[in-house]
Amino acid sequence: MTGAARDRPAGSPPQAVVLCGGLGTRLGALTADMPKPLLPVGDRPFLDVLLFELGRHGVRRVLLLAAFHADKIARYATDNPVAQRFGIDLEVAVEPDQAGTGGALWHARSRIEDRFLLLNGDSWFDFNLLALCASGASSPEADAVMALRALPDASRYGVATLEGDRVTRFAERPDAAGPGLVNAGVYLLSRAVVEACAPSCSLERDILPDLVAQGRVRSVVRSGYFIDIGVPETFAAAQTAVPARLRRSAVFLSVGAVLRTSDQGGADEDPSWVPGAPAAIGRLNEAGLYVFLLRDQADAQPRPPKPDRETPIALVSAGAHVDTVAGPGSQTRLLSDLLEQWPVKSPGSLVVAERGDDLQAARAAGMKSLAWRGGELSTVVDGVLGPA
Repeated sequence: MTGAARDRPAGSPPQAVVLCGGLGTRLGALTADMPKPLLPVGDRPFLDVLLFELGRHGVRRVLLLAAFHADKIARYATDNPVAQRFGIDLEVAVEPDQAGTGGALWHARSRIEDRFLLLNGDSWFDFNLLALCASGASSPEADAVMALRALPDASRYGVATLEGDRVTRFAERPDAAGPGLVNAGVYLLSRAVVEACAPSCSLERDILPDLVAQGRVRSVVRSGYFIDIGVPETFAAAQTAVPARLRRSAVFLSVGAVLRTSDQGGADEDPSWVPGAPAAIGRLNEAGLYVFLLRDQADAQPRPPKPDRETPIALVSAGAHVDTVAGPGSQTRLLSDLLEQWPVKSPGSLVVAERGDDLQAARAAGMKSLAWRGGELSTVVDGVLGPA
């Protein structure tokens, strides 16, 4: 590895790098003494939303690139409760001046891994982040995979033109007002992109167009919620819209529904998944649902993934993740704890369990329940989402 040399299991989610150095001049007095990513949205800094999303997708290394009021970004990163919750190694790199989005990467190049997620610190695109990793794995020749979102007014954003999933044209701003596929500020990038940057440059203006011309950029197009808090109107809208979007329906799965009961693997091995389970979980991720695994208190079920710390490789390969593994314990207590710790909407949520008392616990919590009798998990997902 030519980038940051850190141990990370092969196939696990990559490092994430978050751009936090912009001045935020369009927000006026709001950002006079505060970096945009630290502005409060609801009852917490906006950056908390991004860390929460990265954490639940299994990302365990996050590097914040700071410039404007970098000291406040550094204080934020110290003993951060969201990072502690998910076991995230949260670091800060400070660029010497306002170096632009590409320059920020260049200055932090010794701390960036060979493959990494890059996010803008002032926007949130609510989609399955691991879809970028799956796309990158299927297109190893691509040095960049961009997340794109169709908007009726693309005038404020970079816009892309596609042939299949290949980006054939990228412009920092569209030629005219109107709809377009906009750059949502989330990427999977390779080390080659960092090496192409200069001490002061723009990723969007100076780097991406050249990569597109060389056929080295792919895309993932999704329709999830997108907001950029960079102007007063959208910052005001975010105060209620973002907390509302974080409250999701969930699917609670008995561990026995997704892992083989014959699994006897060692503590450091990837668990043995029921065929089709990773892909089925990926469909739930793509639908924007939380996915939780529940361990029965009898612990007669197969060994699950480690809770909250590692995303099993088989899931990452399928572009999927489990938000957490709960237990062992009674499902009544596990459901109660999860509903307290996670912003779950009980109506519209589903518990898939093997025991009658567990199903009763689900109904008592105001959720639908389904008795698991074996078979393909995809049939459960079809019932939740409709046939694929």
